[in-house]
Amino acid sequence: MISRIYIAPKKVSTKADSYLIDSKLSKKELIKLAEMLTNPTLEDYFINESPKINNYQCAIEIGFLPGVTDNVGHTVKEIATDLLHLKKDFNFNVYTSKIFFIKEKEIEKVREYSLTLYNPLIERANIVPIKSNKINLPNEIPKVILKKKKPVISVSLDVEDAELIEIGEKGIKNEDGSRRGPLALDLSSMKVIKEYFSKLKRNPTDIELESLAQTWSEHCKHTIFANPIDDIKDGLYKTYIKGATNLIRKQKGKD
Repeated sequence: MISRIYIAPKKVSTKADSYLIDSKLSKKELIKLAEMLTNPTLEDYFINESPKINNYQCAIEIGFLPGVTDNVGHTVKEIATDLLHLKKDFNFNVYTSKIFFIKEKEIEKVREYSLTLYNPLIERANIVPIKSNKINLPNEIPKVILKKKKPVISVSLDVEDAELIEIGEKGIKNEDGSRRGPLALDLSSMKVIKEYFSKLKRNPTDIELESLAQTWSEHCKHTIFANPIDDIKDGLYKTYIKGATNLIRKQKGKD
């Protein structure tokens, strides 16, 4: 059973929060959960019904793509498990999203505007018209569905620098010519990987390249943050974060 809880400001607002509940909770339990999520001084909650929306024509729902970590959803799940005294093996998941109310009624213009609100690499956008001052969003759970197995492919790095840059910035090329998404690897990193696999006399697989991107990229490893900066030879992380932590630990003693 899927339920939706809306949390909206008491006064006229341009947005609302949504919590999609994938679980067989009773009405009483849903109310208790909604009350926990709501600031009663400033907000109202709505369970399986739309908040009243005046003077707006469309709504844009922004949520995470299937498989992307929903930290707020996980936190609500943990709180609800304690609040409702649910068993650990109870089938219960929460998916969060934000809803923006738009006065423009032309869907194409709304779709164009929605591109400024979300990151298509990790998020999805759903646009619906507002009718009779209400929204009717589909209760679609963003679950990962693997329709077919994808074969492991070999990625040739025996290419010009321009193509290495493309792979690093836009990702591995699929059979249809599209790119999978940024690896966040610069040219120097791509050349090191190329040289390594050249010594092995083979191309890396897509899985190997993706794994290296996860461990090497600035986004994941924060190489700039960890590298020497000006006169800070050990980098900001080791000097100010790790260093401060070690100092406090030393002052507190072993216990």
